[in-house]
Amino acid sequence: MMHPSVHLNGTGRDNLAEQAADAADALRQAVIALERAAPNARDYYTQGDSAYSIARQEYEERVRAVRAVLVEIVALQQHIADA
Repeated sequence: MMHPSVHLNGTGRDNLAEQAADAADALRQAVIALERAAPNARDYYTQGDSAYSIARQEYEERVRAVRAVLVEIVALQQHIADA
């Protein structure tokens, strides 16, 4: 992942840090919202025996994807803090 260079002619460290913090906070909220929206087997049983398993797997992949982006943003925050 490319990291920004903190220097006099670029965006200030404080602004970069604030942007990354805002993004991380939004992603944390997204994870919480996704966790609340986890599939319930009662909503899938009419679609066949495997429907809930498929929905659950898709849901877990979505949560993993958002968490992976969160990990990247936290790494970006750390880079900015260390710069």
